[in-house]
Amino acid sequence: MNAIEIVRPGGPEVLCLTQRPVPRPAAGELLIRVAASGVNRPDVLQRKGLYPMPPGVSDLPGLEIAGTVLEGSADDLAAAGLSPGDAVCALVAGGGYAEYCVAPVSQCLPLPLGLNAVEAASLPETFFTVWQNVFAIAGLASGESLLVQGGSSGIGVTAIQLAKARGAGPVIVTAGSDEKCVACLALGADHAINYRSQDFVAEVKRLTDGRGVDVVLDMVAGDYLGRELQCTADDGRIAVIAVQGGTSSAIDSGLLLRKRVKITGSTLRPRPLAYKARLARELRAEVWPLIESGHIRPVIHATFPAAQASQAHALMESSTHVGKIVLTW
Repeated sequence: MNAIEIVRPGGPEVLCLTQRPVPRPAAGELLIRVAASGVNRPDVLQRKGLYPMPPGVSDLPGLEIAGTVLEGSADDLAAAGLSPGDAVCALVAGGGYAEYCVAPVSQCLPLPLGLNAVEAASLPETFFTVWQNVFAIAGLASGESLLVQGGSSGIGVTAIQLAKARGAGPVIVTAGSDEKCVACLALGADHAINYRSQDFVAEVKRLTDGRGVDVVLDMVAGDYLGRELQCTADDGRIAVIAVQGGTSSAIDSGLLLRKRVKITGSTLRPRPLAYKARLARELRAEVWPLIESGHIRPVIHATFPAAQASQAHALMESSTHVGKIVLTW
């Protein structure tokens, strides 16, 4: 089969088309013929040698796919309510940049009605991540406010739409240009802050009449964490999911105590199958109907033939995109 491998740690040019054997599904797995593969920041980190795959996982990058079921045990197929030929999307721990991929049956979800494979391939990594952090961990409730750092990213456009569809608000985002701010507002954000020209701490305080926000979704960390604490409400929650701004943070511990703020951090890739299976069940029950009803829609910025994966990664690193980048097979 055709696949995209990382020949050595480095820039986008180290992604190369190669030939690999078709993987064989183990117990609890399905073999999927891949039509489209989502591109995510963790793929870029893996390419750079900064995010090694967990033990036993394919060295090929790629954490989300969409395609058709080819093979699996009768028991596994029956447990998932699937048959060969069914269209699915899946969260995988690696191996997604390939024409064929094995996926845990518990992490395979049917394509939401009305979506094609490219749109469906953009869902698993971002929706699992947002659902886990904003709702399962931080507990964002209807009527509560949310600050999303990086509102125009794949995670950001998902968080905006999912929070609004579930009755949260106001939803405030940061983005790196006025154009990106406009795009976030069009997706349903109540307020958008250009972090290059505005102080997000001052703006959040102004927009919330000094109260601050209930939940922060933080993909930056670094010096953002201390600043976020300043504009978080009493009993607020900060969910850190990436460290694009660095791994060292300084915070006012007194302010943390007085506000009773909870700061959590998480990664999804190494979590146990049972944990991710629970998230998949919750997404199918709570989120898939919102997609099928049109309350949430995938945001695809660009697609590339899989052989042009290096160009897709270059676009990802340029940070000029709004929404998701997808490879097609």
